[in-house]
Amino acid sequence: MKTMKFSTNLQCGSCVRGVTPSLDEHRGIHRWQVDLESDDRILTVDADDVLTEAEVAAAVADAGFVAKPVRDV
Repeated sequence: MKTMKFSTNLQCGSCVRGVTPSLDEHRGIHRWQVDLESDDRILTVDADDVLTEAEVAAAVADAGFVAKPVRDV
């Protein structure tokens, strides 16, 4: 399992509810959470090792939102 982080345009609880079905139904995603308190609205995803950042971003895009990978420095 690996952890990926994304900067998103999710602004509130309603946005999180909007993206929930796309992330919950994705077979490779085990857990996820959004930090709405951070300036970048960080989405943290625990997923199968084979799942790519592009696949997670596509799942978020399917719900009408944007997720861009971020790297820890």
